[in-house]
Amino acid sequence: MTTVFVLNGPNLGRLGSREPDVYGGGTLVDLQAQLESHAQTLPNAASITLDFRQTDSETELISWLHEAVDAGAPVIMNPAAFTHYSYALRDAAAQVSSAGLPLIEVHITNPHTREEFRHTSVISGVATGVIAGFGFESYILGLDAVARRLS
Repeated sequence: MTTVFVLNGPNLGRLGSREPDVYGGGTLVDLQAQLESHAQTLPNAASITLDFRQTDSETELISWLHEAVDAGAPVIMNPAAFTHYSYALRDAAAQVSSAGLPLIEVHITNPHTREEFRHTSVISGVATGVIAGFGFESYILGLDAVARRLS
């Protein structure tokens, strides 16, 4: 059994009420339900479980990345605003990749079509891959990529 950590950064707990014109009307609970439902359709579904988490704390997100490394767990992460400036988060994310574990950076929107400060990701350089701009589907595509690497 492989546990895939699905980690969500600041303000994502406000999905559904925070800028629905930008992020859509779905909530974090909706996202989790969609991802768990999709996980059941994967060819190796019996061997994958999801550990879905959200925090507004940089410290907690870093601790979860350490936990993933220690558990040998792949990570799908939406670092949200931490994407653009958190070198501490980048260093923790690098440990995931250095351990040979998939680390998929996901974003609901395409940061490159938004404000200039969002165009830089300090995480992308240590991620296995980046999926952005497909709404909740970004997470689905991320899970598909992880599942393929596990099979």
